[in-house]
Amino acid sequence: MILKGRAWPTELWDDPWKLPRYRRGARMLAGLSLGALAAAVGVGELGPWLKFADAELAFASAALGLPDEAVDAAWILVKVAAVVAVFVAAPVVIVWWERKISAHMQSRFGPMRTGGFHGWLQTVADGIKLLLKENITPAQADSWVHRLAPAVALVPALVCFAPVSFGQALCAADIDIGTLYVFAMAGVSVMGIMMAGWGSGNKYSLLGGLRSAAQLVSYELPRTFSVVPVIMFAGSLNLTRIVAAQQDYWFGFLPKWFIFYPVVGQLAFVLFLIASVAETNRTPFDIPEAESELVSGFHTEYSGIKFSLFFMAEYGYMLLSCFLLATFFLGGGSAPLPFLKFIPSWAWFFGKSTLLIFCFLWFRWTFPRLRVDRLMDFNWKFLLPWSFANIAFAGLCLLF
Repeated sequence: MILKGRAWPTELWDDPWKLPRYRRGARMLAGLSLGALAAAVGVGELGPWLKFADAELAFASAALGLPDEAVDAAWILVKVAAVVAVFVAAPVVIVWWERKISAHMQSRFGPMRTGGFHGWLQTVADGIKLLLKENITPAQADSWVHRLAPAVALVPALVCFAPVSFGQALCAADIDIGTLYVFAMAGVSVMGIMMAGWGSGNKYSLLGGLRSAAQLVSYELPRTFSVVPVIMFAGSLNLTRIVAAQQDYWFGFLPKWFIFYPVVGQLAFVLFLIASVAETNRTPFDIPEAESELVSGFHTEYSGIKFSLFFMAEYGYMLLSCFLLATFFLGGGSAPLPFLKFIPSWAWFFGKSTLLIFCFLWFRWTFPRLRVDRLMDFNWKFLLPWSFANIAFAGLCLLF
């Protein structure tokens, strides 16, 4: 009786192509995609533009009598600004996109209708709300630890983007040990989460911090070992050289991406993907937050801008994981087919990363949360042994 006169979403969407608004939305999406592709082709590779800007800056500094160090300092500031811009803007777009995906998967009407065109203003309103909300520190909290924790969690996530190669000659810092650098810096963020749990003076926050430390330290092992075969095949820890090792094609059409290496590549990709989802505390591995058990876990006692810093770090690490997956296994900015090389490498890189981000969002609205003991068993009894076995498989491939 309660549902009398109402229709289920499956009845309304039996054939969505019959709906004019659905066809209109599909045409709009296709138009935006083609427009973005045309703009990328028109701009071309960004490397030559950067070299031209570097030459012009050097000429201007010489005319003004400035030392060469001034040019180097200016370029460092430009690179830092570019990385920070990507890091800050990405969570806003991803949050909006996540709401859209959840609306489609679970028939949620809010993200479809509120906030103007496709709900984009809702995310902007959330950002303004977080900036205006009062920052509260509990009376029983360790105030210094409580205040420092968000920065300790966020800053390592930001600096991890430095060695990432976004395309040809698009790297803020071309570090020879870039892979080791990324994993080392990413591991520091667990200290910020532990500080948040301990400094809040809340037992639920403490449990969330301990859970997070156990999970992140555990899943970091198979995540790191899953990359060892890639390093073995590429012969380098440098992310740019790892991408360069995947530029050729087998039989003239099949890309030499490491994901296409028989068995070893696919297994390494799956291991790295699963461990990355766990490292970012995303569903089904979100037991550090577990709102049904721990209220909100390690950031229960945070509000306003301090809470948003934890939120930004989580989405920053998700973006970084997708960048690394594209770099290690999908050839970075290389085209999937030789005749598609007219599309710039940076466009391919961001296209692959966008597809991987969709997978992270898809998992959240599909899988249920694992129980904490089963989550740890899955890591130590399944992922870690298979990561060791995959290294042995890679050694056999190189040997024969």
